[in-house]
Amino acid sequence: MPPPSATRPRSTSTSSTDRGIAIEAPRLLEVGRIDRPHGVRGEVVVTLHTPRHDRLAPGTVLATDRGDLTVQTSRTHQHRFLVRFDAIPDRDAAEAWRGVVLSAEPLDDPDDETLWVHEVVGLAVVDQHGHGHGRVRAVVENPASDLLELEDGRLVPSVFVVDHQPGERLVVEVPDGLLDDRD
Repeated sequence: MPPPSATRPRSTSTSSTDRGIAIEAPRLLEVGRIDRPHGVRGEVVVTLHTPRHDRLAPGTVLATDRGDLTVQTSRTHQHRFLVRFDAIPDRDAAEAWRGVVLSAEPLDDPDDETLWVHEVVGLAVVDQHGHGHGRVRAVVENPASDLLELEDGRLVPSVFVVDHQPGERLVVEVPDGLLDDRD
């Protein structure tokens, strides 16, 4: 799983029409952050929170709390990226964008079997014996393996996930004692 911040849901709100029908708003995922200006021509240093470098391809539109930014150019630089956006013409403007979070819609890639945080949070967790243990509240980044945080605070290493039923549940095969019910 990528780092939680790579795919943290940015919005789960719904909107409704005047007929009372709820419509799911697009769910945006945090894909990166503008760290600081670089040079005098408006380039900024971006930390990308996803392994999908195509998120910074020229022409890509990223959402921010200040409005959309379109990538004009990007290149790797010391494990990060130097990016020029359409709305950032010079260093002074770039300084004002320091720390801004970059978001985008999830990519739908049927060949990608990666479990993304936005797909996992909220799913029921069922062990190999068919016992339910609540829902995933969050995914906690951990060097050895990301941890699924359940609603009651218990942690389950993601390496124990053996089956994923999208929108429904995760099946985990855990060692005895890891998910013993609490009194």
